Amino acid sequence: MASNNPIDAVITWVDSNDENHRKKLNKYINLYFGTNIPTDDIAGETRYNSIGEIKYCVASILRFAPFIRKIFIVTDNQDPQIESYINQYFPDRTTQIEIVDHKIIFKGYEEYLPVFNSLSIETMLWRIPDLSNNFVYFNDDVFLMAPVKISDWFVDDKVVAYGYWHYYFTAWLLDKYKILTQKGKKMFSYKDSMRNAAVLLNAKYKFWRIVHVPFALKKDAMETYFNEHQDQLLRNISSRFRSHNQFNPQSLFYTLQSKNGKCVHCFNKNKYFYIKPSERNYQYMEREIKKYEKNGELIFSCMNSLDQAESLAQEYLLNWLKRTIKVN
Repeated sequence: MASNNPIDAVITWVDSNDENHRKKLNKYINLYFGTNIPTDDIAGETRYNSIGEIKYCVASILRFAPFIRKIFIVTDNQDPQIESYINQYFPDRTTQIEIVDHKIIFKGYEEYLPVFNSLSIETMLWRIPDLSNNFVYFNDDVFLMAPVKISDWFVDDKVVAYGYWHYYFTAWLLDKYKILTQKGKKMFSYKDSMRNAAVLLNAKYKFWRIVHVPFALKKDAMETYFNEHQDQLLRNISSRFRSHNQFNPQSLFYTLQSKNGKCVHCFNKNKYFYIKPSERNYQYMEREIKKYEKNGELIFSCMNSLDQAESLAQEYLLNWLKRTIKVN
């Protein structure tokens, strides 16, 4: 399968420390929000901050998924400048690394640029030139933690989806709870974008709740769907910042594949580790990491908003990554 059906990896990345990008971002924040500071769910700083996670993300792919043909890093006129770092640890690598600008994937839709919205960008990833039909999408804070097999992502003509079924009624109860605890304001969540995707496909009662792992996707299925539903594509890419009516493209894809019998659902929580260190203390993270190291099944991890973690927690998590991936 690796030779006849190549598999590529796609990573979306932005560095708000770049002065040009920050000027561009601030210009549109002022234009859209004025003096009202946008909330984290819409355009908070942590959505764009980077502390070098991209190099560990790439290194983890090279270390644990050597069958990946190409790694495409999708950016807005930026360059992570990781070539020398990668060459230091992987001098014999055969995997190509290519930078893809937003202008490439938004060709013909340039009026919607610049965009600062991951949901909009993810909607267009299938338009990367020379992208393999089977590909795996990474956020830059997602990492491989052990050797992976092709079957961890693709089984015959099916994709492997990690997560669980989430019922609408349960989601409604959680929303009510959040409104009460957040003083009447409900944030636009990861879950909400998935529910919006399920509604588009007339999924009844429940939706597939994807988790923070690398997503196995198929270019032809996404291309066919969006070519047939241009209105949905335009609706999702027309928001420069996150909007409450947007859908999650990955969740839409998995719901579609499930309906067509082309999805293998994986419910095994031992395979992935997710943590948002800004919301957890150091002792909790240490306990969780030791637990996952013992189970021997962990292959994926996500460290969300690592830039907001206290220095001790940040150092601990980065050292864990370095030891696991065998880099510095």
